[in-house]
Amino acid sequence: MKPSLYDKLQILEPEGVVLSDLDRLRAMERPFLSWYKENARVLPWREDPKPYRVWISEIMLQQTRVEAVKPYFARFMKALPDVQSLADVSEDELLKLWEGLGYYSRAKNLKKAAELIVAQYGGNLPASYEELKKLPGIGSYTAGAIASIAFGIPVPAVDGNVLRVISRVTGSKEDILKQSVKASIEGKIKAVMPEDSPSSYNQGLIEIGAVICIPNGAPLCERCPLNSLCVARSKDLTGVIPVKTPKKPRKSEDKTVMLLWQYGRVAIRKREDTGLLASLYEFPNMEGHLDEAQLLLSLDIKEAKIASLPPSKHIFSHVEWHMIAYRIDLEEESGGDYLWVTPEEIKKTYSLPGAFKAYTKLIR
Repeated sequence: MKPSLYDKLQILEPEGVVLSDLDRLRAMERPFLSWYKENARVLPWREDPKPYRVWISEIMLQQTRVEAVKPYFARFMKALPDVQSLADVSEDELLKLWEGLGYYSRAKNLKKAAELIVAQYGGNLPASYEELKKLPGIGSYTAGAIASIAFGIPVPAVDGNVLRVISRVTGSKEDILKQSVKASIEGKIKAVMPEDSPSSYNQGLIEIGAVICIPNGAPLCERCPLNSLCVARSKDLTGVIPVKTPKKPRKSEDKTVMLLWQYGRVAIRKREDTGLLASLYEFPNMEGHLDEAQLLLSLDIKEAKIASLPPSKHIFSHVEWHMIAYRIDLEEESGGDYLWVTPEEIKKTYSLPGAFKAYTKLIR
């Protein structure tokens, strides 16, 4: 139904009256739903919000920008169009599809969940918030997003965007990284969420957080449908709210990366099954920054053609790698436990994480 002119009107807070958080959230419903209907971005998973598509998009969007996700989503849907195909895919093929998105445990949990969905739910995602939360890789936010968007179930989907919007609207100075604060906001949203439009409600809040009440930089308050109700705006607290516990400084690690070549093939190896970048392929590398003499000694070879490559840095959430690298053309057999592959196989078959992107692009 087309929104009426009155739906678009900002709600003015009565002078001398302090609204409760719930009253404030109730008052913002009509203007922001009207705003969402007219301003929602056109996204492929919104155009066809089937449960499987919503699920895959939500997992991909975790800690990843929308524009970056779009081509990955299209490629993934073409290769793995349903739960059964995801359950059946090999891990190597799945990780190759995911290559470059990062946080590869997300992809592995997708496959684990797909296998459970096939075994326990006949290949269809369960139309239940509680059942969705039981699946690997699905927490309260993702379960809420799938349940509300794909099944029309009135449950909250509270991510970082929603935490920021609600904290600013209510003027809360509580730490949004605390689970208790998130649970409190989920409870408030559930108390006021309209049962007839949970999809638009959740997506509207997320949309405002993504494009108006933005995560980095000053919020665009003059364009916000909630600005007349926003405590942070009225009290000039948008630079203070939301409150977050400062992150611990990242650990720095030095690495020496080796592009070992022999007979037109380059060496890669598979990482351990647990820990950072688990089960992914990588170029052989060692701790510290080694010189050429140390390289030959560590490889247990006497001679090789060695050329320095540009240094590179990669930042993970809790650690950053400072890498130097060498191209090493071997003149004798290497004793390393490597897989020797062609440049074409690097391109099409084996998944190397973005940490090595500066060197992967040199393989041709």
